[in-house]
Amino acid sequence: MQAKDWEKLKSGSDVRGTALEGVAGEHVDLTDEAVSGIVKAFLYRLAMQSGKKELTVAVGHDSRLSAGRIADCVLKAIAASGANALFTGLSSTPSMFMLLKEDSLEADASVMITASHLPFNKNGLKFFTKDGGLEGKDISEILSLAAEGKALSAAAPGSVKNINYIDTYAQGLVRFVREKTGKERPLSGKKIIVDAGNGAGGFYVDKVLKPLGADTEGSQFLEPDGRFPNHIPNPENKDAMRSISEQVKKVKADFGIIFDTDVDRAGAVDSKGEEINRNRLIALISAILLAEKPGVIVTDSVTSDGLAEFIKKHGGVHRRFKRGYKNVIDESKRLNAEGVYSPLAIETSGHAALKENYFLDDGAYLVTRILISLATLANEGKDISELIKDLPEPAEAAEVRLSFKEGTDFKTLGSGAIEDIKKRATEQDGLSLAPDNFEGVRIVFGKDDGDGWALVRMSLHEPIMPINFESNKKGGCKQIAKTLLSLLGKYDFLNTENLEKYLAK
Repeated sequence: MQAKDWEKLKSGSDVRGTALEGVAGEHVDLTDEAVSGIVKAFLYRLAMQSGKKELTVAVGHDSRLSAGRIADCVLKAIAASGANALFTGLSSTPSMFMLLKEDSLEADASVMITASHLPFNKNGLKFFTKDGGLEGKDISEILSLAAEGKALSAAAPGSVKNINYIDTYAQGLVRFVREKTGKERPLSGKKIIVDAGNGAGGFYVDKVLKPLGADTEGSQFLEPDGRFPNHIPNPENKDAMRSISEQVKKVKADFGIIFDTDVDRAGAVDSKGEEINRNRLIALISAILLAEKPGVIVTDSVTSDGLAEFIKKHGGVHRRFKRGYKNVIDESKRLNAEGVYSPLAIETSGHAALKENYFLDDGAYLVTRILISLATLANEGKDISELIKDLPEPAEAAEVRLSFKEGTDFKTLGSGAIEDIKKRATEQDGLSLAPDNFEGVRIVFGKDDGDGWALVRMSLHEPIMPINFESNKKGGCKQIAKTLLSLLGKYDFLNTENLEKYLAK
C-alpha cells in the first residue's frame, strides 16, 4: 500500500473503508493488510505514549457482514504485537469506552469495528483510550505510522480472552434508572418498543427495558443482520423513522426507540406516533437537564430558531456551533473548563453527549435518561411529549444538497462562494446575517422575504454544499429557495439542479 492509500482510510476521527465487494465501482480497500497495519500502528503509538510494556486492548463489533473477518485481523494483530485482547463480540460503540472505566478488566484501550449507518459493504475502526475517543489528528498519525510499517516487536504472542461486557453495561443502565426513580420496576404498565434496525441495539429490550418492567411486545428488527434488510439503522433516515412511528401506532405503544447500527445515536417516537428526533429530541433532553440546573446547550449549526427560543425559555443558553459531533463535544468541554456549566453537546443527527456521562455520545444512555423522566411523568398522569409542547415548530423545513462540477477544487471554490454570499446577503433588502453562526453562512430572511432562515455550508467530508432552510409561514421555503437560487446561480462550478427541482415541486 502507498501512503495515499492509507490516508484515504481516514474519515474524521475514525478509520473507514470498503470491506466487501458487491457495489459497482467500490473495491475493497479495508483489506486484511490495512486492518492489521493500522491496529499494529495504534498499539505501537499507545506503547510509546504510555510507556507500558504489556498492553490489554478490548475489541468489539456491530452487526456488519464483514465484522468476523475484520475482528479476526484485529485480534491477530494485537496478539502479534505481544498485547492481550479482550474480545466482547457484538457490542455497542459506547460500551467499548465504558469498558475502559471497569478497573477489574485492566484494559488500556479498545477498538470498535463499525461504520455506523453506512451501507452494508462499508466498515471501519474506532479507537478509544481511557481519555475518550481519538481525534482526527490522532488517526492521521496512526495512518502515517502504518504506512511506515511501525509495529511492536514481541518475544511471544499475546493472549485472546472472550468476555461478555454488554451485560455489565446494560446492568449499569438498569441500576441508574432504579437509583433515579427509587423503584425496582419503574416502567411497569408502560409499553415501550425498540427498533434496532438489525444493528447492535437489540440488547436494550431484554437487558434494560424488561428488567425495568416495560412491556416490549411489538419491538422490531432486533436480530443482528448486516444486510440491513428492513431499513437503514439511522434515526435521520425518513424510512427508518416512519417504520418505528407506524409500529408505535400499530401496537399502541407509549414510547418508541430507534437506534443506529452501533448505538451511539438514537431517536424516539411518542405515544401518538410523533417523531422525537432532530430539534424535538434536542429540546426534550434539554428540558430534562435544564430543569435540574441551568446551563449552556451546545448544538450543531442546523438547529432551528424555535429551539433557541425554547432553550432560553427553559432557563438555558443555546450555543449553535459547527457540525460534527466532535466539534460540539469539544466546545461544550471548553465551556466547562472555563467555568461555564454546559451539560449537553448534541447534534441533530442524534449524537448526544452528556457531561455527567464522560461526554460520551451514547444513544442508549440518552434514551435511558429520557425514560427516567417518562416514568416520573407517568406517576403524574402525563406523557413525555408534555415536556416539549411549547417548542415553536416551523411551518416548513427543507434540505437541498448541491453538488460541484466534476474535477473542481470544491473545498476552495465552496469556501470562496460562502464568503462572497456573506457580503452579498447583507447588501440585499430583507436579508441579514445571523449573529450566532460558526459555520458557513446563516442568512435571516425578513417576514416579507420568506420569514425564516437558511444555512449554506460545506459538507465535512464530501464535495457537497448542503442547504438547510426553515420558514414560519406556508410557502415561505419556496420564497427562500428562490432567493438562494439567485445567490448561488452565478457560480458555474455549482450544480443547482436540486434547488431548481425543489422550486418546481
